[in-house]
Amino acid sequence: MGTPEPFTEGAGQPQLPGCAEGAAVALKQMFVDMTQGERISRGQEPAKRPVFLKPHGVARGMLTVSPDLPPELRLGFLQRAHEQAEGLTAWVRFSSDTVPGAPDLKTTLGLGIKLFGVPGPKLLEGDNEATTQDLLLQNHDVFFVDTAQDMCEFTKAGVVDGSYEPYLRDHPVTREILDAMAKFEESTLTATYWGVLPYAFGSERFVKYKLVPAGCEPGDPAAVPADEDPTYLSADLRHRLAAGSAAFDLMLQFRTDPERMPLDKATVRWEESGSVPVKVARLTLQKQDITARGQAAYGENLAYNPWHSLVEHRPVGSIAEVRRTVYRASAEQRRDVNGIPATEPGPARPQITPPPGRDTRIVRAAVHPAIGVARVGDSAQEYFLGPEVDHPAAQPTGSYKDDTGALKRQAVRFRVYGYNAAGEPVAELTADNADLRWTVHVVNSKAAWYQFQLALDIPEAAGAMESNLRNPDVPAAQRSRLVIDPGSRSVRGRNRSGKPEYRFDTGTFMERPVYLGELRTDDSGRLIFLGGRGVSATVTGKPAEDFANNDGWHDDVSDGPVTAEVSIAGRSIPVDPGWVVTAPPSYAPELTSVRTMYDLMRDVFVTNGLLPEPQQVSFTQEVLPVLRRLCELQWVNQGLAAQFGHGGREHFLDPDRLVALADPSPACRELRRQVWLMMRDYDRDGTSPVPWPAIYGDGMSLPPQTPRHHVTLSSLQYRLLERWARGDFIADYDPQAVPPVSLDDVPFSQRPQTLDRAALSFCLADAFHPGCELTWPMRHTSLYSGPFRVRHRDPSAPPPRPYGPTLTQDAIRSFDGPLHSQGAGDLTRWMAVPWQTDTASCKSGYEFLALTYGFGPYDPYLPTFWPARVPNQVLAEEEYEIVVDTSRPMTERLAAFNKRRSWLRWLPGDYSGSINAMVTDFGKLGVVERRPGPTDDPRFPAEILVESEVSFPREPAPPALRNLVSVHVPLGADPVRGPAAMATAVTMADLPDEMVSAGFISKVKRFRHSR
Repeated sequence: MGTPEPFTEGAGQPQLPGCAEGAAVALKQMFVDMTQGERISRGQEPAKRPVFLKPHGVARGMLTVSPDLPPELRLGFLQRAHEQAEGLTAWVRFSSDTVPGAPDLKTTLGLGIKLFGVPGPKLLEGDNEATTQDLLLQNHDVFFVDTAQDMCEFTKAGVVDGSYEPYLRDHPVTREILDAMAKFEESTLTATYWGVLPYAFGSERFVKYKLVPAGCEPGDPAAVPADEDPTYLSADLRHRLAAGSAAFDLMLQFRTDPERMPLDKATVRWEESGSVPVKVARLTLQKQDITARGQAAYGENLAYNPWHSLVEHRPVGSIAEVRRTVYRASAEQRRDVNGIPATEPGPARPQITPPPGRDTRIVRAAVHPAIGVARVGDSAQEYFLGPEVDHPAAQPTGSYKDDTGALKRQAVRFRVYGYNAAGEPVAELTADNADLRWTVHVVNSKAAWYQFQLALDIPEAAGAMESNLRNPDVPAAQRSRLVIDPGSRSVRGRNRSGKPEYRFDTGTFMERPVYLGELRTDDSGRLIFLGGRGVSATVTGKPAEDFANNDGWHDDVSDGPVTAEVSIAGRSIPVDPGWVVTAPPSYAPELTSVRTMYDLMRDVFVTNGLLPEPQQVSFTQEVLPVLRRLCELQWVNQGLAAQFGHGGREHFLDPDRLVALADPSPACRELRRQVWLMMRDYDRDGTSPVPWPAIYGDGMSLPPQTPRHHVTLSSLQYRLLERWARGDFIADYDPQAVPPVSLDDVPFSQRPQTLDRAALSFCLADAFHPGCELTWPMRHTSLYSGPFRVRHRDPSAPPPRPYGPTLTQDAIRSFDGPLHSQGAGDLTRWMAVPWQTDTASCKSGYEFLALTYGFGPYDPYLPTFWPARVPNQVLAEEEYEIVVDTSRPMTERLAAFNKRRSWLRWLPGDYSGSINAMVTDFGKLGVVERRPGPTDDPRFPAEILVESEVSFPREPAPPALRNLVSVHVPLGADPVRGPAAMATAVTMADLPDEMVSAGFISKVKRFRHSR
């Protein structure tokens, strides 16, 4: 027996016999008629036990005894186990004394054992033909009341009177034991269990049972934090038994002192100092899948009763007596309601692995992608859909701009997938098979948030300039004027678009209307979200000066929750919500960076035990993407083209080179090892720019002051590459294989996760400085309700507390800090305002000039910031036309192929002019698109990515618009000495083929004491 919850019957107070006169009748009425019956009347399906009703799993095992077990211990079921060389089959149910929806943490664990192959008359009426024997135990060695009358009075206090507190106040021993029973257990397989009440052992002896863990193989717990997963015990049990067997030793503690070991005073502990438990048997649970089809249902249909026993093992004491009545009545009611025969099973269910069934009943649904990404563009009407697979089909040339030369917006399409009780996707829910109503709320709150100085979760943030409020002159009472919040919008049905109620156009910035996007649906009722049109402006008329923090400015990026109300045939389905982010454009839409946002977030979830680390390393899935991304950045950076590009010294995609890299044999081990060792390791490499990838990191500042000046692969990426270097990987490379180019090419079961991954794979996790689409808070698990799914803040909850004029590291680490549940606008508020000033600042090959020290050796192209989204140097269309012209001399064609032009060459050469021109001209810049390469010579690749659709005038650029090398001159901020310092920088650079841009660049001075 356990502790049922208070009774809530609405028909009035039930009439019970007194506990002194009829404890068994009263307990049966409270446990079975009231508690269990009330749950059944409320529609509980299937009907469950009144107590210990939360199952963790049922497992098949064997009870064996040693051949040399002393004869005096060979009694009842132990004799039967001794006679059977293989032992007795056992089915073991693990459970907690709580309701299924409550967390496992600090619940009382119960364990029921049903042994098979034990013939003979049983104490429970009608069971004489049964060949089973039951044992019941729990993870505490005493019970919380002494007698049946005590149990009745305790139960009446909670079930009938509505509160256990008055009883506990008068019975401190009961309170103390109940508190002790609420203890943490790491696993059901590492807990110790006791029979709690005494049992006979033959005609004259009495014992208590004890079950002690004897070991698990391999014994590793599931990587699920107990305080984060409310069902961690079932996950742990499933994980351990899937990995190996587990065993317990069955012990008997004999009653040696009647005075100190009473038979009917259950709160009294039988001290082991007076009677040491004796091992009599071993219960072994073999390796198995406890989620195998039918196994859980088989275990839940079993009824466990201490009176289902041979007479040699009869239960003793008044609590045992009432258990006889209550347990039997409970099992009969449960089985009657569930349509299960009220008899003991025959032979034990064998350990089988039946073919998986197809459960098509949808019990929940989820929005995918979990985080969708839209992008701004200045086209008035046209848009394209964002990627839904990792390798989407290349779009025809010119697909990213409209007929006027304006940049199209990237829309994101959201879908809903229905899942069965096992968490398997069953169907996509569309207007064809469900009723869907979408609701989205996006906000831009950048101007009301704090300045970006440096990622606040890295150690170097302590030495950075303070993160003060943006627009600090706007008083607290008026700061809502800085937040662009049009409220939520909803849409339902097919092919919806164009209506005013679908547009996010009622939000304002300092009373000026700002359009943040709109909703549409496709012909299946899926949601299509379009963000803003790239409009950034200032209310003061003052030009932008800083890369990230420009007071008085706003842009039209945004983010917020995406929810869906779904019903199927009138049945409402709970739906896991999603999130949408509007980000800056991608000017190289087919490229991904070496470390993507998906890579970073996956690493976070694996590190924190929310996702498993791959048991095997697939070359195609885990290694090749890193190598391919390095090589494909050749189209957006001159330095990477020379190093990893076609014909370069590290061109991994060369067919012969790729075959060797995909070969796990010892012959290629050193090649693999050299590639792996070139990946940056902060502890080993410090601030060196030589290791890969040559990309700036979170702590970028000139001069370099920290290893985080550069970026690394994620920890998971690095570990998987290390295993590849050792040869521990699956050699699954097939040069003829073609990855899915659309979602329809992906197996249905993988489509939801494919959508989640693709949306984030085309986002950067390069330098969070602050970042391109999203930034450093994305690496904190407190931000998520589950892998890749943002935790939504309750819109009815009070707003988060103010953090003061300066945002500190202590504030972000606090329990109510900004890294927990999120509201609309909370993800993009950390980014630059406006985004164009940062995009125009994120170049490559920054150099630092201190007049005292001069220049050091440097590469004008590397390291780089975000080339996969903001190109540095590109193959221009003029050079492409030469490359594919087979009538030209080969030397001329090769020279054209190796030539790259500055992508930002169309903007003014001075820093201030450049960032302000980007605000108005961002849509005129070129987009890097895929074109066919020449086929007459292998020195050219089969496909070439070319800067296409430049909307600036085509006349030759004036000198101020040539390729730029940016030199940071600290003295450039000095109005007196600045001009001379910048002139010196240009002279000292000595780069005749490049135009040098020298000045004070705020983006690269991030520390208080930077030179």
